[in-house]
Amino acid sequence: MPELSPRQVQVMERLIEAGFRPMAIPPYENALCMIKGDCVAALAPVPNGGLKLLAPPTYLVYGNFSVKLKRGSAEVFVWKKKEIEATAERVRELESFRKELQEILELPSKQ
Repeated sequence: MPELSPRQVQVMERLIEAGFRPMAIPPYENALCMIKGDCVAALAPVPNGGLKLLAPPTYLVYGNFSVKLKRGSAEVFVWKKKEIEATAERVRELESFRKELQEILELPSKQ
């Protein structure tokens, strides 16, 4: 992870104040992974700017990034051969995480 600019440090401080925390997740060591609850997002620095999402936020399955798939009539979050049901509560948690993260990433820098 490259050294962060003052603007990027401000964004990180806002994320931490909001309850997000950094976490190293293989194989994403070069990204800044931020978790809150059971949700995670990989961020990267924007040259001369803040931070941006590398991929849509997702749910953690056994401490790893998952993908959401349809299995028959149900949806699940899957990592390798492990999966958990994409319950309404988990989907709401993920949507709340995504919205809060996006709001913080879009806030103007403090002068």
